[in-house]
Amino acid sequence: MPKCRRIFSGSVRKRGSDMARMTMIEAIRDALDTAMGADERVVVFGEDVGYFGGVFRCTAGLQKKYGPTRCFDAPINESGIVGAGIGMAAYGLKPVVEIQFADYVYPAYDQIVSEAARLRYRSAGEFTCPMVVRMPTGGGIFGGQTHSQSPEALFTHVTGLKVVVPSNPHDAKGLLMSAIEDPDPVIFLEPKRLYNGPFDGHHDRPVSAWKSHDLGEVPEGHFTIPLGQAITRRPGRAVTVLTYGTMVHVALAAAEETGIDAEVIDLRTLMPLDLEAITASVRKTGRCLVLHEATLTSGFGAELAALVQQECFWTLEAPVRRVAGWDTPYPHVHEWSYFPGPARVGDALRELMEV
Repeated sequence: MPKCRRIFSGSVRKRGSDMARMTMIEAIRDALDTAMGADERVVVFGEDVGYFGGVFRCTAGLQKKYGPTRCFDAPINESGIVGAGIGMAAYGLKPVVEIQFADYVYPAYDQIVSEAARLRYRSAGEFTCPMVVRMPTGGGIFGGQTHSQSPEALFTHVTGLKVVVPSNPHDAKGLLMSAIEDPDPVIFLEPKRLYNGPFDGHHDRPVSAWKSHDLGEVPEGHFTIPLGQAITRRPGRAVTVLTYGTMVHVALAAAEETGIDAEVIDLRTLMPLDLEAITASVRKTGRCLVLHEATLTSGFGAELAALVQQECFWTLEAPVRRVAGWDTPYPHVHEWSYFPGPARVGDALRELMEV
């Protein structure tokens, strides 16, 4: 067995290798560590992120390494956290603020929409807002209605914001590094169900290795993934599946279980959207399924379906199909039924292929 050494993030790295296997939590922590080490303007703060290291431990060890002026705790005041971050960003810092759960962001929504998103434009470029707002999103931890929401559509509707949803540790680090370096505000949504281990999409539990892709391998040091670039997780010619976050793994599982030659596109960035990758895939396959965990009505999938219909109408062989969460308040007791799983996605794929 190769000898291994521990690194700050808590991951295990093979000696002499420039890659390490990490969970998403470790990859996010590694990105923050790398960014803070390279640029003293990067500051990290939020509820319990300093001494305790965050409720999910994404910031563990950062305060000890960089001190309480670079990584510190904030009061339970989401509006104040984001408002302070906007002020810091306007005057030269690069704040990375954490909202403990995406469900808690609503008191800060006015600050994000009315101040952060508009600062560059209302000041004619005199001020910018290079701020990242990190927040755990989605269900999977039995957190109930106030710890399980997927509010991405609320942010993609706001001009001036960029919105990112990684589906694996490799992308989480690379996208977060890009978000920190971006001159404008970025909403960085982290799927909780993917935090603590690989998820193969077939079952509602972690597994020992990433299915089909070695996505747990994360480069050491500084590396970025450009915002606005989707990636093909599974090539295919029969139908295109457009998805992001946790649902990437569900889509891969559904394609495998049905045997349908589905092409799975991981959007990674919802805004800006990689329209070129989307249209190229749909024009090739002629069919499209849109998949996300959030509520169906007015979810981001509606925008994707409209874009596909507008841009690919003459090559579509079937109506665009959406699979998503129920149009109900988040059902704690029926959490695993609420999530689109391989069975629901598989049924939708079969129906698309019959048209």
